Amino acid sequence: MTAPLADPSPAPVSWAHRFTLGDWNSHASVRASHHDYLLPPDVQQQLQTRFWFPPAFLPYLAHPAIQAAGATVMHRLTANHLVHFLDYTTLLEHRIVNRAVETIVHGELPVYVPPRMKTAALQLYTDEGYHALFSDRLASQIADLHGFSARPVMPLRITRMNALIARTAENNRPLAWFLLGFVSETIIARELLEVCRETLVTSVNDMLRDHLSDEARHSRYFCEVFHYLWLTLNSRQRTFTARTLVDVIGIFFEVDERWLRQSLRDAGIADVDVAQIVGGLATAQANRQRARSGAGATLQALEKAGFFALPHNRKLFAKAGLIDE
Repeated sequence: MTAPLADPSPAPVSWAHRFTLGDWNSHASVRASHHDYLLPPDVQQQLQTRFWFPPAFLPYLAHPAIQAAGATVMHRLTANHLVHFLDYTTLLEHRIVNRAVETIVHGELPVYVPPRMKTAALQLYTDEGYHALFSDRLASQIADLHGFSARPVMPLRITRMNALIARTAENNRPLAWFLLGFVSETIIARELLEVCRETLVTSVNDMLRDHLSDEARHSRYFCEVFHYLWLTLNSRQRTFTARTLVDVIGIFFEVDERWLRQSLRDAGIADVDVAQIVGGLATAQANRQRARSGAGATLQALEKAGFFALPHNRKLFAKAGLIDE
């Protein structure tokens, strides 16, 4: 574990008003939301005009084989995607994001942690535990409704993140955990914002909107902590950070091929169509395009922190297809 730096002087004045989650006591969903996240009694009626998950976010639903299969298959596929997303969220919040938060709370990062930063981190930890709870609760109800018994399936993304930590030198692991949390929280806020613009089953909408309300604050917090941390890192740590960020961003936009194949097959889609659908989504070019589009908030946070002022970082990210030369 890297020992925390001693506090030779108060935190810079420019940071004095930062590192908070706003009025957490009255705005955090765990404190303020009255939603129970139970499926509505008229869920089948709602599904005549609503979806479990926005079809626009699942481009494979436009494939002729799926369109020809009809509304029942469409709802099954969107329900299965939502359940997988919620099961992933439960694991992400508990095992990835909260582990990242622990590096702040328990002084594992090479930076002095101001009291306000630590307090906000503990509040954020509480939020993420609640997100895991309501994600698991809603996923179980939808799985029961549709008869999905083979869950939870370990998401590829979680497996890849654990592998990244496993191959990281022990002295750099706290920083790697933090970077996983930073990328996750800056990406998910935008994802939730886009999804919440769609008309979904009411309990799903309630859950996603409560989640978004919290994650918007979490994203700002992680951006501020990254900026604060970046200013303290030495040359070796900055090099490690840049390389790790490229890997982490890539992980968040890979297609979970094995899970998607099984989801399509379980819905009755023919193997030849499954191969065509998955093959089109899993190319290196498609992965880069998703990453460049979806990681906008992360890239903006890096720019604001001065990360791209280093020519090597610009070149590294341009080579990965994340920014222009």
